Amino acid sequence: MDSFEGIVEFIAVAESNGFSAAARQLGSSTSHVSRQISRLETRLGCALFARTTRSVNLTQAGQSYYQQCKNLLVGLKQANEEVSQQQLKLNGTLRVSAAGAFAEQYIAPVLIKFASEHPELTIDMDFNSRMVNFVEDGIDFAIRFGTLKDSGLVARKLANRDMMAVASPEYLAEHSAPKMPNDLKRHSCIISNNDHWLFHHPETDAELNIKVEGRWRSNNVPAVIAAAEQGLGIAYLPKSSFVTSLEKGSLTPVLAPYWTSGLTSWIVYQNRRFLPMRARMAIDYLIAHFKDWQE
Repeated sequence: MDSFEGIVEFIAVAESNGFSAAARQLGSSTSHVSRQISRLETRLGCALFARTTRSVNLTQAGQSYYQQCKNLLVGLKQANEEVSQQQLKLNGTLRVSAAGAFAEQYIAPVLIKFASEHPELTIDMDFNSRMVNFVEDGIDFAIRFGTLKDSGLVARKLANRDMMAVASPEYLAEHSAPKMPNDLKRHSCIISNNDHWLFHHPETDAELNIKVEGRWRSNNVPAVIAAAEQGLGIAYLPKSSFVTSLEKGSLTPVLAPYWTSGLTSWIVYQNRRFLPMRARMAIDYLIAHFKDWQE
C-alpha cells in the first residue's frame, strides 16, 4: 500500500501547478505536500516535477505518470461516491461562484432549499463576477450570464433571459422616449457589463449592435436600477431585474419591439471526468428547478 502514498498530493500539484495551491486544495500544509512528493519521487527513482523559484512543471516522466494516476484516482473517487450515494447523504463543502441580481434573487434561494434537504452539506456561495480558477479557488461550479468565451469549461444552460430597456418617467418627460435603438446614441445610457447593447429588428430579423454612452457605469445591478430610477438615463438588463421598479411605477419600458431574447444564464465547471457528487446533484437540482422558468 506504500506505493499509493503521495499520489493524491502528486495529482493536486500537477493540476494546480504549485505546492501551495495544492496544499490549499487538500487542506494540508505545503511542507506535507512537498514531503509526500519527495518520497514518491524517491520510490520511483525519477523526478516528477521540474521546480524553479517561479514555477512547478511536470517532467516528461511526470506527465506520463500523471495520465495513469489520474485515471486511477478518478475510478477510486467514483467508486467511493457510488457507495456514498446509496446512503443519500451529501457532506463536505459545495463552493459556488455567482454574480448579479439573478443569482442573488433566484439561484441563492434554490441552493438554500437544496442545503436544507442535505443537513450535512455546507454551501459556500461567493458573489463575485471575476474569472475564477476552479482548481486554485476550489470552486465546484459557477453561474454566468451571456455569451461565454471558449475557455475549455463545460457549460450547461440554466435559463433563457429576455432583455428589457427602461427609463424613469422624469427622464422620458425631459428627453422623450427613443423610438429606435439607434436613437440611444443621443441618450444617456446606464452601462452595466458592456457598452454594446444588442437588439433585434422585428421586421428584418436583423441583430442591431448599438454602442452606447452615459454618465453612470456599474457592474452592480441594484446600482444600475437606482441610477435609472433617479433619472440618469436608460438601462438595459434582463426583465426580471425590473419587476419591483415596474410595479411601483418608478421605471417605464422603452423600445419594447426591439428587445432581444435568448440570452442565457449558464452553469459552468471544469472539464474533468470526476465531479463531486454534491456538485453533480446541485447542478441537476438547479437545472430541474429552472426547466420551465420564464423571465
